[in-house]
Amino acid sequence: MLKILGKASSINVRKVLWACAELHLPFEREDWGTGFRPADTPEFLSLNPNGLVPVIKDGDFVLWESNSIIRYLASRYGGQALYPADPVVRAPIDQWMDWQATDLNRSWSYAFLGLVRKSPAHVDANQIAESLGNWGRHMRILNSRLETTGAFVAGEQFSLADIPVGLSVNRWFSTPFEHPHFPAVSNYFERLGERPGFAAYCRNGTP
Repeated sequence: MLKILGKASSINVRKVLWACAELHLPFEREDWGTGFRPADTPEFLSLNPNGLVPVIKDGDFVLWESNSIIRYLASRYGGQALYPADPVVRAPIDQWMDWQATDLNRSWSYAFLGLVRKSPAHVDANQIAESLGNWGRHMRILNSRLETTGAFVAGEQFSLADIPVGLSVNRWFSTPFEHPHFPAVSNYFERLGERPGFAAYCRNGTP
């Protein structure tokens, strides 16, 4: 059986859990990371030298990096509806997944760590404000995209890209500050609520 190493509160672990729900894929999960078994031990570093969760063990196959993991799972376990083989259809899915992992994540990092995680290293008010401004600019990009598709981030159909993007949208709404109004983003987030795994792994009280 597929084994997932990582604590369930981690946004990157939750990508994998939600993908498993969409794929109806059974798994076992072990708690690793802050507050649980440390990820900087030789045992864990032999699986992921970066010392980060999640890691999966699928038989003898080991893989880390959350977006790579969910691509692998969809490709191996009948997830063509989520991640089609056609490169023209697949490319926008990869595009928005990569955008979430790079541009969007970088924009909210400082503000989230300061306002939600209460990190002592992220208390500078000017840097929080700058981060919130950058975050809002990226959410405006997402809002414009969703206005165009009228549905999901890569097009009319739910795809693998909506898992990481949806989790980031949950983080947006869960962070305490005055949010700009993005109607298409709000409608999108409610639309995601119809998906299996959403309540358990996205809008579950964990930012």
